[in-house]
Amino acid sequence: MANFSDLVQMRYSCRNYLPTKIDNSLIAQVLETAHFAPSATNAQPWRVLVLNTSESLAKARQAYNREWFATAPAVLLICAQTDKAWTRSDGKNHADIDIAILADHITLAAADMGLATCWVCNFDAKLISELFNLDVNCKPLVLLPIGVPATDEIPPKKRLALDDFVTYI
Repeated sequence: MANFSDLVQMRYSCRNYLPTKIDNSLIAQVLETAHFAPSATNAQPWRVLVLNTSESLAKARQAYNREWFATAPAVLLICAQTDKAWTRSDGKNHADIDIAILADHITLAAADMGLATCWVCNFDAKLISELFNLDVNCKPLVLLPIGVPATDEIPPKKRLALDDFVTYI
C-alpha cells in the first residue's frame, strides 16, 4: 500500500487493460472503500451499476465507442440521483459534485488495490439512460472502466504549476 501522496501521483487515466476478469469481490472492496466519500448534507445521492457481462459492456460501448474502452473487463456506470441530492438556496443541485467526489474516491481506491481506471464523461448519456432503463432522476455522469493495466509504465503527467492556480490573499 502506497502512502496517500504516492497513490495520488501514481494514479493515471488508463486506456489499455488486460482481458483479466475482475472478481466482483474486488470491485466490492473498491466500492466499500469509496462509499465513505463525503457528500453535501451526507445525502449520498449516488448509484453505481457494475457492468461486467458481455451484454452490459456491449451496451456501454454503444454510448462510448472507442477501441481502448473495449479492452476494459468492467465498467462502473456512476449515476447521480438528483432527487436525493442537497440543493443550495439558489437552486444549485449538488448531485454532480457529490458524484465527482465519489468517482475520485473510486479511482484512488482502485489504484490502491492495483487496478486502473479512466474517468469518461464524453458519452451519450441519453442512450445510456435508455439502454439501462434508468429512472428520470438517475442521471448517468461517469463511465469508469476498471481493470488490470496492460502495462506497468505510468505515463508522465502534465500539471500546472501551483502559482498558475493558487493565490494566497
